Amino acid sequence: MNSWANVGMDLHLELPRGIGVKAALLQGLRDAIDSGGLKPGTRLPPSRSLAVDLGVSRNTVADCYTELAHAGWLITRQGSGTVVASRADAKAGDARGITQSPSKPPEQEPPRSALSFIPGSPDVSSFPRAQWISSARRSLTSAPNDAFSATDPRGRIELRTALSSYLGRTRGVRTDPEHIVVCASSGHGLTLIARVLQETVAVDAYGLHLHRDLLAAEGIRTVPILVDESGTCTEQLASTQAKVALLTPTHQFPLGGPLIPSRRRTALDWASNSGGIVIEDDYDGEFRYDRKPVGALQAIAPQHVAYMGTVSKTLSPAIRIGWMVLPDRLIEPVLALKGPYERWVSATDQLTLADFIDSGRFDAHIRKMRTTYRRRRNQLVDTLEHRLPDVRITGISAGLHAVIQVPRGTEGAILSAADGLGLDLVGISTFRHPDAPPAGIDGIVVGYSTPTPSRYSDALERLCTAMESVL
Repeated sequence: MNSWANVGMDLHLELPRGIGVKAALLQGLRDAIDSGGLKPGTRLPPSRSLAVDLGVSRNTVADCYTELAHAGWLITRQGSGTVVASRADAKAGDARGITQSPSKPPEQEPPRSALSFIPGSPDVSSFPRAQWISSARRSLTSAPNDAFSATDPRGRIELRTALSSYLGRTRGVRTDPEHIVVCASSGHGLTLIARVLQETVAVDAYGLHLHRDLLAAEGIRTVPILVDESGTCTEQLASTQAKVALLTPTHQFPLGGPLIPSRRRTALDWASNSGGIVIEDDYDGEFRYDRKPVGALQAIAPQHVAYMGTVSKTLSPAIRIGWMVLPDRLIEPVLALKGPYERWVSATDQLTLADFIDSGRFDAHIRKMRTTYRRRRNQLVDTLEHRLPDVRITGISAGLHAVIQVPRGTEGAILSAADGLGLDLVGISTFRHPDAPPAGIDGIVVGYSTPTPSRYSDALERLCTAMESVL
């Protein structure tokens, strides 16, 4: 039996014709490197493997590798194979007539990591890699064969079962696996629900602009309703033409307050009386510090609330897993939109997350990060109280961001000063609905979960310096 197909790795080369085999191979390799087809650091196949693929002798390939290494095009290391050198070194090698290969690749200056307080991301350096790998190994080892074929558009039953238990225990959600539909993100879930309903959506006058953009892209009109420190002014819902309301009742984004009980009841009464739907975006409900837990709105009226959550704040936005807990009337239409099988979320990631939840690792990670983020929040508050005692900080009892209220007319100047210091910031005006009146405040929305631990103090220093230069 021929075994050539199992030797080494593939390499596509265009060899010029009309010249000898060795000359053609030398020219083909140089052209591939010079054009960028073979990038610096790319490992080349062993000489035996490439010789079999090209139908030439192994010595021919080995001689070409050696000659190109002497000229600086390639780098050879004992026991590590042959890799492509940088183009600069290759050209310099040709010019200088280098006769020996460099002992190691040229050092490249690592890109400077930006400092950012943009909200929306956890501390990605704290991702629980070892625990996630353990859950992946265990879940894939025990997975049934059908886990590796087309998956139910609802999502893997293992994950939906784990989520049903977890959401009921931690968020008070009333559900079962049949009412849960897995999606790729809250934005994905929102798009699916909006496509089904095709109704005007009431949104917070200050809210996540990315969600408004997604709705606009679907041709969905949004109408703003006021928000304050008690959350969304849900009494305004009845005066709108909306049949859908998008709310963040646990922790209003970006102002940060929870929706008070009377306004929660008003929202549910509106949905019940009008036949409307409340879309509840529970984006960071796990993180609370100085207040009692606020349960999900869905728990009070499951048939009038579509509940959404993801792991983008608790674990990482790189894990594209979210979920919807849907009223009966939305399940089949949403599944029809998703199609006959799951096309969005990896089944193996779903199995891993199911094990991560069932094993208790998810709870342990959240408790750990809750402590970490509380410490960061306290450091932010203490630093600002010491350096800028006249500014007011709000929305800090929960979540992963805070709002620093600043004097009117200073928001833009602070953002410009921060940019000059290499710090990414966002102002509260970014989140205002274009049809909403200004709230009468200027502010900076600080995502204190975003920087890595080693850069957090530096980011705080730059924030204070930028603000002190303006205030």
